[in-house]
Amino acid sequence: MKIALLCRSPQLYSHQRIMAAARERGHDIDAINHLRCTLDIASHRPVIHYHGRALAGYDAVIPRIGASVTFFGTAVVRQFEMMRVYTVNESVAIARSRDKLRSLQLLSRKGIGLPVTVFAHRTSNAQEVIRLAGGAPVVIKLLEGTQGIGVVLGETPRAAESIIQAFGGVDTNILVQEYIAEAKGEDIRCIVVGGKVVASMKRRGREGDFRSNLHRGGSAKAAKITPQERTTAIGAAKAMGLNVCGVDMLRSNHGPVVMEVNSSPGLEGVEQATHVDVAGKIIEFIEKNAKPGATKTRGTG
Repeated sequence: MKIALLCRSPQLYSHQRIMAAARERGHDIDAINHLRCTLDIASHRPVIHYHGRALAGYDAVIPRIGASVTFFGTAVVRQFEMMRVYTVNESVAIARSRDKLRSLQLLSRKGIGLPVTVFAHRTSNAQEVIRLAGGAPVVIKLLEGTQGIGVVLGETPRAAESIIQAFGGVDTNILVQEYIAEAKGEDIRCIVVGGKVVASMKRRGREGDFRSNLHRGGSAKAAKITPQERTTAIGAAKAMGLNVCGVDMLRSNHGPVVMEVNSSPGLEGVEQATHVDVAGKIIEFIEKNAKPGATKTRGTG
């Protein structure tokens, strides 16, 4: 097969592993910087131009779209869908997962466990928002934040109120969530490929930090998950419509609660912690499922 890996930094561990896994299995794979693509939209035959040539002959696309370029990145994925090329994660699903509020609403509709979450336009009534979230301490998140950036813990009612009002002063959208104290600064990341959990790890934040992101200095080790956690991870991936994703969960007193579903999860931490060939699992999924026009949306969703 001929595979396109949409990414801005092919030298990253995750992208190197995916390309190596594809080549080990006898496939051709090209790293394509989606920000360098030009889309010919109005013609009867949709075309993507890249470095002066039309991209053609691809059997599958692996989108690794950065959160900061979701709009243009999903437009490129959608163009491939219109060209009837199989995309591992569809454009609609990627956009859905990147919208924190929309994704939580979809997960809630499907009965997936979530922390108590409050969203409000008016932050002047911060006390009411904090009360609805269960009272301090609360976690306050920027809707546009990634990798732990824009996530703040309001430990006391006064501190939480000040943070909410400060965010309101710069006219940004925030979510306020209950703080799961029993998680003790740890979370579980499950990698879901094709409706199956193929690897799972426990992440712990660095000393003094309630965030467990590896990019923030956290550590990871292999985790044995419960049947309920497995079901939750698979259900979250299905609710988002993602074939490949990372599902981040906290272990709460009322069961697993999903914090985020990531459509482009990093592979370095989970592969090193679990010794599972996640990149190989992704290529195997493509081998079984890539067919012309097999995407559900075909660029129209």
